[in-house]
Amino acid sequence: MTTALNTMQPARLAIFIALALAGVSPTLYASETFNTELVELDNPGMGKADLSAFESGSQAPGTYHVDIILDDRLLETRDIRFMAVKDANGSGTLQPCLSIGQLKAWGVKTALFPQLDAGEGECADLRAIPQASADFQFGAQRLAISIPQAAIDLPARGYVPPDMWDEGITAAMLNYSLSGANSRARSGAGTRSDSQYANLRPGINVGPWRLRNYTTWSRDASGQDKWDNVYTLMQRAIIPLQAQLTLGDSSAPADVFDSMPFRGVQLASDDDMLPDSLKGYAPVVRGIARTNAQVVVRQNGYQIYQSYVAPGAFEIADMYPTGGAGDLDVTIVEADGSEQHFTLPYASLPVLQREGRLKYALTAGQYRSYNRSVEKTPFGQLTGIYGLPHGITLYGGVQGADKYQSAALGMGKNMGDLGAVSADVTLGWSTPEHTAKTNGQSWRARYSKNFITTGTNFSIAGYRYSTRGYYGMQDVLGSYGDSSALQDRRRNRAELTMSQTLGDNLGALTLSAAREDYWNDGKSMASWSVGYSNYWHNISYGLTWTYSKNVRSASENRKSQKNADHDQLLAFNVSIPLDKFLPQTWANYGMNASSNNGTTHNVGLNGVALENRALSWNVQQGYGTEGVGNTGNVNADYKGTYGEVTAGYGYDKNSERLNYGLQGGILAHADGITLSQPLGETSVLIKAPGAYYVDIRNQPGVRTDFRGYTVVSNLSVYRKNDLTLDPETMPDDVELEINTRTVTPTRGAVVRADYLPKSGRRVLMTLTDNDRAVPFGAVVALVGDESGSFIVGDRGQVYLTGMREQGTLVATWGSQSSQQCRADFTLPNHSTYGGIADMHTTCRQER
Repeated sequence: MTTALNTMQPARLAIFIALALAGVSPTLYASETFNTELVELDNPGMGKADLSAFESGSQAPGTYHVDIILDDRLLETRDIRFMAVKDANGSGTLQPCLSIGQLKAWGVKTALFPQLDAGEGECADLRAIPQASADFQFGAQRLAISIPQAAIDLPARGYVPPDMWDEGITAAMLNYSLSGANSRARSGAGTRSDSQYANLRPGINVGPWRLRNYTTWSRDASGQDKWDNVYTLMQRAIIPLQAQLTLGDSSAPADVFDSMPFRGVQLASDDDMLPDSLKGYAPVVRGIARTNAQVVVRQNGYQIYQSYVAPGAFEIADMYPTGGAGDLDVTIVEADGSEQHFTLPYASLPVLQREGRLKYALTAGQYRSYNRSVEKTPFGQLTGIYGLPHGITLYGGVQGADKYQSAALGMGKNMGDLGAVSADVTLGWSTPEHTAKTNGQSWRARYSKNFITTGTNFSIAGYRYSTRGYYGMQDVLGSYGDSSALQDRRRNRAELTMSQTLGDNLGALTLSAAREDYWNDGKSMASWSVGYSNYWHNISYGLTWTYSKNVRSASENRKSQKNADHDQLLAFNVSIPLDKFLPQTWANYGMNASSNNGTTHNVGLNGVALENRALSWNVQQGYGTEGVGNTGNVNADYKGTYGEVTAGYGYDKNSERLNYGLQGGILAHADGITLSQPLGETSVLIKAPGAYYVDIRNQPGVRTDFRGYTVVSNLSVYRKNDLTLDPETMPDDVELEINTRTVTPTRGAVVRADYLPKSGRRVLMTLTDNDRAVPFGAVVALVGDESGSFIVGDRGQVYLTGMREQGTLVATWGSQSSQQCRADFTLPNHSTYGGIADMHTTCRQER
């Protein structure tokens, strides 16, 4: 770097800083002026720059990307055109050009002020609203609008106007998840067995329409292949009805009746279109594995999830949506081949709605069973939930098919300090196959309450009783082609989920319990789980006890099996951070004691590594009684720009297993094909051409590809989502004026966030003519590039970004033709300091 970088005089430097900061403060009350003769001390022959705009804090008219603040509330961030006007004092200022439509979308009661439309084009006249004002705070890029409260319909917290919702771009996509395992017996002949699983979810977006498919493939140890089409559907938002229209395979909602898989058409309310403050559940699967185990989750007979877990407590919270509701059947396959089974209810409480809110669903189609031999019986269903005054909600519905009819009616009540309760009854008339026509009732009550003063939270407390003559629609329709459909007819079911905080630093207790029995052969099930968890100096620990009892059918061929399945399991775990020795690493210990399968102990390390926490890993070693012996496993998961890779190895005394996985997304769009981590339901395409390998903040492992594109998934639908490119990872030859974009996608959309990276070299250029520096404050622009301009500092120096190797600059410091000059330049081959080139160029004045 030449000495030119270090010769800015202190007095002049202070003036330059003062000018730069003048636009930053939004609370300047006095007009600051200074003698502009000071800035021409070194070059009196060049004249002086016109700095009057800087004196008043103004900027040049034009379009600016600003945060729009209405009465201290951030409404949105967008491009706004500003015009130069004179205020009451005759001073120049910039005022926004806002349309009446924009003001109306922000809640302004435009109908009360017809003078807003001054007949002068698209810009509304804010002076028509008494005491209304708009203040452009240039330094902060904020437009602060103040309008009297009487002139505004205040929207609910979190409200985003529908005209800001983005239906997204036309795109084709493929989500893929490939996994497999190679197992080998450690005794005898060392028998090998391999299995593979593929999960494919292609889709197409055109305008508001989304076409989706969900297909799985599996190959078992015997080499048998199996394909399953979980669903194919088309869906779109019907915004005026705050609803989703679905055509194809889906499931009817489970808030009134039990969930019903169908192939047909459904129009159902979409609560996500409501602001968060007006909204009344994807399930989390938790369990305890005794060994290195495989976890399989099925819904409505379809396998929707498969994963491998280490011994101890596990949690699965990343299952993909399956297009509907229905209880989750969870199977834990242990290393020794034994299995654990449990059912996770997929429904939520309460059904309460706000006053005046109608939640509805209209479904018509064919019953769609996993068993292909079952008849595809046509049926229809209508449900409605309506919020009445005084915290009362009325709900009900009807179902109809050739062999089945039912009607449900219920009521919910918000009882204030006593919690929320709902009760309903369903009447059913049915004719199962090979069974006489029958009828019956099913009664249900549910309760929910969070006792803030005691820290007690009843998440779900429910009870259902069904008479002998009651059948659900799915039971009856499923009996036509499946003789086992009526074997498990539930009579009673009671369930409870609650938590209790114990005060500061004392941890929390959780309790869950369920019991159900059936009309057939005395079969029943009961399960209890009690847990305690706490933290101490960043050390987390927990203790869980579970009890399960399964009474099997006492039919003739299994009389000896009745009361055969009982088990108690006690689990303890502790996790200790090792940041003082190993950054982002934790040591952990777990103990599982089973009344049927002995005790196991596991110790291990886990952590995250690499830039942006892209790699997660864990290593465990264990020992078990009852002949289990030594066990061990190691697993790693890498999330990169183009996808996610998992790998693991585990062993016990009987076998060893190598498992592996690859998952990601492929997005085809107008600008090409982009590979990414797995795509969520709703995604955003980051478009920043030239800004290659730039990290996306708060997105582990996500960075732009070699072209400057990437995909970020799992956005909040109908909500504002901020996407920020990390400037610290920006290439040296790329500049971004704005590194954060805000998108508001509709459900299932692929929206695009366009950034405007400026590629080119960075230059500190000194502009002179006959040894006279270009005036301080002059504006410099590159000929042929309208994307921006630069300000000349002390001694004719100007910092330029995004520069071509050669071109022409124009410097302007007034309105006269003699107050500008042109400079032809060719950049040097090498940068001199920190990627910045330093050079002198002659800027010749117009004569």
